[in-house]
Amino acid sequence: MSQESFASNSPTYDQLLEELKGIRRPGLPDLRRTDRPALRAAAVAGGFCDGSDDAPAGIEALLREAVRRLGERDLLGQAAAHTFGLLPDRRGAPAHDRRKMAAAVYGVTPERFRKQQEPQVIQQLAEAVLTILREPPPLPGRPGSAGQSPGPGAGPQPSGGPSATGQSTIARSGRVGQEPPLRVDSVPVDARSTFTLHVSPIELLRDIEVLVSSENVYLEMSKTFRPTVSGALRLAAAVRDPAGEIVDDVLARELAGWLRAHGRPGLPVRPGTVVPTAPGALTARGVRRIYHAAVATPRDDTYEVRPESIARAVSACFALARAERDRYEPALSSICFPLLGAGRGGLAPAVSATWLRWAIRDELARDSRWRVHLVVRSREIAEAVGAL
Repeated sequence: MSQESFASNSPTYDQLLEELKGIRRPGLPDLRRTDRPALRAAAVAGGFCDGSDDAPAGIEALLREAVRRLGERDLLGQAAAHTFGLLPDRRGAPAHDRRKMAAAVYGVTPERFRKQQEPQVIQQLAEAVLTILREPPPLPGRPGSAGQSPGPGAGPQPSGGPSATGQSTIARSGRVGQEPPLRVDSVPVDARSTFTLHVSPIELLRDIEVLVSSENVYLEMSKTFRPTVSGALRLAAAVRDPAGEIVDDVLARELAGWLRAHGRPGLPVRPGTVVPTAPGALTARGVRRIYHAAVATPRDDTYEVRPESIARAVSACFALARAERDRYEPALSSICFPLLGAGRGGLAPAVSATWLRWAIRDELARDSRWRVHLVVRSREIAEAVGAL
């Protein structure tokens, strides 16, 4: 099938959105009882099924693939999986239970989720389906099957040399979050400076002396089970006894001590404030300091992140690192930023990355001795960062 005919058989965004809204309440079991022509056409066009008889299974497989494209570790992907019952043992869960679980991903009430996040989740799932259909026609089997050549990438090339076309690429994966960590060297900040890009959980990084964590202005870290940078670092830095139980919640303890020392318990700090703590158990991975950047301001059941707070936080991180640099032997020389505010803060990854690069470029112009790293959670986001 040609690319033109492949695209012409695809449903529109509005058709997909309407049918996704229609199956949210009844759930996946309703796919056998009610025909969903747009989703069925998408599943056929994408190679997930052949026709009407296997359409329910094909639609379900298509939606699982779309969730993977959103990111199985990303808030959107997790919320979409809960919303449509695409997780193990949740396929037949009642609609209100699925909405409750999806709301918990964002830390909001089900009613707040219904009004604010749920429409975005369904819209982004429809976009992800269209993204799958816009790719080159699959080889026999289904998209992402063995033997299918990867799509063109926009990002920089991992260590190992340029692509055959002479353009740098990051290989795409059909299973976001299930690939091993990836390191991409020499991503340009400007004509003179570069940073290293990691597609990895931040807590798995090694031999980077300063890791930056994104926090709210109350410097209250995420719970250790939350899929956030703050929660992941808190869990990884905690000291455990031989039985594996946490005996010292190092990062949260030191942040609480800083708040008491500065007369701020229960009070917010200025957005862009940065507070240092020891790395706890992350010392074993070569980490020397954790810098906690307060960028997210709570607003009812959600957060607000102003982009200029990211610039202030980056500047404060470098100022603190310069002040602490010579206290260590050898001196501090490397620092790693996540996409500040792009998790529960709700800031678009591209916006966070743009402001980070602008602020990093400004700091490196003042002092080029630092080795700067950026860590993201998926290869799709890495490509977007590399293409900015």
